[in-house]
Amino acid sequence: MNLNEKIRLIRRELGLTQSALAEKLGVTRASLGAYEEGRAAPSYQFLLSLADLAGTKVDDLLRESNRIKVARNETPGQIPLVPVRAAAGYQKGFPDDEYVSELPHISLPFLGKGNFRAFEIMGDSMLPLPSGSIVIGEKVERLSDLKDGRTYVLVTRNEGIVYKRVFNHIRDQGVLTLVSDNSKYKPYTVDPMEIHEAWAAKAYISQEFPMGSRHPDSYRDAMGSGG
Repeated sequence: MNLNEKIRLIRRELGLTQSALAEKLGVTRASLGAYEEGRAAPSYQFLLSLADLAGTKVDDLLRESNRIKVARNETPGQIPLVPVRAAAGYQKGFPDDEYVSELPHISLPFLGKGNFRAFEIMGDSMLPLPSGSIVIGEKVERLSDLKDGRTYVLVTRNEGIVYKRVFNHIRDQGVLTLVSDNSKYKPYTVDPMEIHEAWAAKAYISQEFPMGSRHPDSYRDAMGSGG
């Protein structure tokens, strides 16, 4: 791992944007960006400050083959939330740490450690999940790791942000099949090249409680019979 890669890794491990880390270290965001991309060499003072912030040593930063373990707070952080009104902007802004940092955030400590993101899902295609629910997903780095029959939030080039049940046919057909839980919507295929991000559904938040499976009259009957 090269020095520029270590600088980028440390920033991300600390959960800081380029602007935030640059301010802490007394440099401009442009300079930090140049260090991360390997277009400029940081000063020794910068490396001292960075090593101190990361709880490591300058020697560890300078050894090309050495990986960095950042000493950081292990408390689960807040999760960026992509509301419906921000969905269009997210399709373009998702690679930008600054953009993501400005999104609303929610805290769900029970999820533990991981790279999570929350998405507001509208529509009835995934009923019984109510429209307006917030689905929390964990980042899937490789589309080949998508599991058949699991649900994912997909950030796509042409379809926007969709929440679907996925069947992985990349190896044999070169496509993913997306299926809605609501049977009135037909399955369709998508080219993996159209997908920017995939997030495996881990939890959801809704202001609507699930309906009981019994007819309301059956509850009255049960109460009347004392059962």
